[in-house]
Amino acid sequence: MRCPFCGADDTQVKDSRPTDDRGAIRRRRFCPNCVARSIYIALRKRPVEPERVERMINSLVRQLESSGETDIPSDMIGGLVMEALSSLDQVAYIRFASVYRNFREAKDFGEFVGRIAADGD
Repeated sequence: MRCPFCGADDTQVKDSRPTDDRGAIRRRRFCPNCVARSIYIALRKRPVEPERVERMINSLVRQLESSGETDIPSDMIGGLVMEALSSLDQVAYIRFASVYRNFREAKDFGEFVGRIAADGD
């Protein structure tokens, strides 16, 4: 089935259940490309080998699958992606965080970068 968000053909069934009247089967799907798309946007024009990115994405997907949860909150996914990006590329981490954390003003961005710089010292 095609992903309704990114159009990818490679969606995976995560959960199947019959409807209340048992007239149809409902399937919950997961699209690894939607996770990958936001990561690739954050990494655009950064000197990171594609193999490292694919390993990171595969690791994230395995973490999510092994959680045993059928519903995974988007903030959990975002947190895992931020954690992975922070060790992969700091610029990509900041780019992703600026969208994920929804910085509204330059001072929000500055405070976030300041915390990263303080952690690195």
